[in-house]
Amino acid sequence: MPERNPILITGAAGEIGGVSRTTAEMLLDQGHPVRTFVRQDDERAHSLRQSGAEVFVGDLLNVADVTAALKGCRRIYFSMSLSPYYTDAVSLMAAAVRAQGGIEVVVNISEYEQSFMTFEKMIAPVEERRSWLGGLVADWSPQQRAHWVAERVLEWSGLPTVNVRAAFFVENPILTWLALESLADGELRLPFGTQRFAPIAGYDVAEVCAKILADPAPHISKSYELTGPELRDGHGFAEDFGAVLGRKIAYVPDDVETWNETYIDSAMAQYPHIAEHLKTLTRLVAGGGYRGVTDQLETLLGRPPKTVRWALENHPRIQKLAAV
Repeated sequence: MPERNPILITGAAGEIGGVSRTTAEMLLDQGHPVRTFVRQDDERAHSLRQSGAEVFVGDLLNVADVTAALKGCRRIYFSMSLSPYYTDAVSLMAAAVRAQGGIEVVVNISEYEQSFMTFEKMIAPVEERRSWLGGLVADWSPQQRAHWVAERVLEWSGLPTVNVRAAFFVENPILTWLALESLADGELRLPFGTQRFAPIAGYDVAEVCAKILADPAPHISKSYELTGPELRDGHGFAEDFGAVLGRKIAYVPDDVETWNETYIDSAMAQYPHIAEHLKTLTRLVAGGGYRGVTDQLETLLGRPPKTVRWALENHPRIQKLAAV
């Protein structure tokens, strides 16, 4: 039976295909009332209203706004764009949720290197950490650290929480924005060498979140680690891009630091927090991180995860390229 109290979805003004927005659309399709929390009342907010969502315009770093948005809600999905103030926002949300009471679940999106980011390994000597993380980096990105701290804050809060730990997204800018420039020359230039990993489609993460929000009781206090269906290397990604674009694409492995300087530093100069996060991701993957595959999504949804090719076919940026 659909929940009659509105389900609060933060970060819902992302582009079409984003996890928050897709989660909101799935819940609306199931008949649940949805309240979306957005930063600006713009065309994206208008689109959410058109889909049937209630739209609350506010700032996740303003506890008065957060408290007002929560009124009448018992189920919450928390996500926020990459930000140096991420843990502040999680802490304010937790404080507001505790003050209101009566909350059934907080579904928390959490993105970090799941295999290695434990307390014990985070306090290990630098060279041990460097070894675990592939040799190219000795620490995690500021955003990964923020997600780890956010989980601790929610744990200490005593709130009924479910952590959805998604691996590297197919929709990550590294694969679906920064990597696109070289496609015009028939090349997919990425800094991953021969490493293989299993990116997950944002759609899959959204479906898991919608399932939990629709019926939270079986999931309380659990953490789910989600990956794509199979390990893929750069050549596999090039094949997927080629199939979607209808032309031959060759994988060209670039040196990690050269790629970071060429693509990330130039595009993200005004956003040092985001730049450092993305550069850490390339170093982690190039060193062999994100190499695991889990079956948790299939267990939850009763179907295998969507493929990289499927996610590219349904990504707005890639669709525009394919239409050229």
